[in-house]
This record gives sequence, C-alpha cells and structure tokens, in this order.
Amino acid sequence: MISRDNPYELADTASRAITNALGSSLDVVVVLGSGWSNVGERMGIPRSTMDLADLPGAVPPTVTGHSGMIRAVELENRVALLIGGRSHLYEGHTPATVVHVVRSAVLAGCERVILTNAAGSLRRENQPGTPVLLRDQLNLTGTTPMIGVVPPPPFAGRFVDLTEIYSAQLRAAARSHDPSLTEGVYAGLMGGAYETPAEIDALRGMGADLVGMSTVLEAIAAKHLGAEVAGISLVTNLAAGMASEISHAEVLDVASAATDRIAELVTVLVSA
Repeated sequence: MISRDNPYELADTASRAITNALGSSLDVVVVLGSGWSNVGERMGIPRSTMDLADLPGAVPPTVTGHSGMIRAVELENRVALLIGGRSHLYEGHTPATVVHVVRSAVLAGCERVILTNAAGSLRRENQPGTPVLLRDQLNLTGTTPMIGVVPPPPFAGRFVDLTEIYSAQLRAAARSHDPSLTEGVYAGLMGGAYETPAEIDALRGMGADLVGMSTVLEAIAAKHLGAEVAGISLVTNLAAGMASEISHAEVLDVASAATDRIAELVTVLVSA
C-alpha cells in the first residue's frame, strides 16, 4: 500500500505511472508556469500524453493559464516531459504536493529540470515580455520540501547543498544562443496576493530582481535528487509601486505575446 505520509515513496509510485503512460526514455522535464501553456504547443507534436489528474499523488492545477496535461515531446536528441501547470502553496497544498510532479519526473529518468514562471520585475530595465534566466533564489515561502520524513535510502540525506541551485552550464548555453538575456535572483513568496510596494522595497534590499509565487520549492526538490536545474522567469508586469495595478489577466496577455521567443529559449535549454 502507498504511504501518503512518505512523499518519496509516493513519488516513486508516480514515476512508474509516468513511464508506463509516456515511455521510459525521458531526459528533461519542463514545468510550464502561468501563461506558458502555448509554449508547449510550439515545441512539437507529443508522442504521448496523460492528464495530471491521473498521476498518483498529483492534484490538477486550478489556476487559469495551466493546461493540466503532461506531454512527452521529442526534441532533437532528447525527450522532454512538458508539465502543463503546477500546484501552489496558496491553494492550500503542502510543500510535498507542490514538488510532487517534479520529484516524480526526476525519478522517472529526467536528469534535467527546467522551471518556468510568470514574474514581476523589480528592475525597470526588465520590462514586461522579457525572459530572465534565474541565477539564484530567495525562498521566502516560510517552508521547504525538505521538512517531514527523512529521505529513505537510496535518496540523499535531508541537507542539500544549494550553492549552485541553477546550473551555470545551462545559463551559459542560453546566453550563447541569445546574448541579450539577463540573469536575476527570484524571490518566491507564499502568494495568493500580490506584494505591497513596501514589500517590494524590502525584497529589492535583499537582492531580489524578480518576484513570484512558485518555483523555489521545486528547485530545491530537484536539486536534492541530483537533477540539473534551470529557471526562466517571463516578466509579465513591473512590481507593485512601479506601475499601474496588477492583474492575472495582464500576466496571461503578456505571456501569450512572448510565446515564440520563450518557446525557442526552452528548446535551447532542453537540447543543450
């Protein structure tokens, strides 16, 4: 019987469901954030698909702009799993649920994890529509996927080194393709509400360039399992106090307009 108190055992079970449904030759998993679903459609015809709702332990995304599908797509010399959405802490989920799909994909054979999101920019030079490579992060959610049970053998121990959480090699490959790309530090918050101008001032003082409501827990979980991690934020708005009011509809509109550029960038990171 599956123990839902042991997230590693549950992820192992889900990994077998992935390989049974989508095949065993899997290399890369790409988590498509808010407004990124069109990117997956530009990356090729899927060889197989499954609904996130059919993955043991997963919960279907409820946020507008997430497709709720997993697709396996062949890109040059690699097979990529495209995850159409994610779970968030602000939906009431635990850290283990938030990172479950990423853990399952890595255990299914994906040695590279590409995390995407829509983010607010704290730097005016990064205007809406600009993709930014993540070079580091601030986990300000107040939690971590490393809480709870001790990872059982053969998993690594609880205390994971995050000195280089986002791969320098993958960032270099992306900049080689597009020298105009900038890098930044992503601040991940609990979410459910956009930040206040005072909070943005505080985050800027902490070194943040971008702010959002996802990604940081998934990056920790993927790194713990030994995966190579890359992150891309698409700037969809300037942060609170820097422009007009912020809305989720604006986030989706900006992401849709940038589809071609960010699809090309994801393809580069998959194939690097």
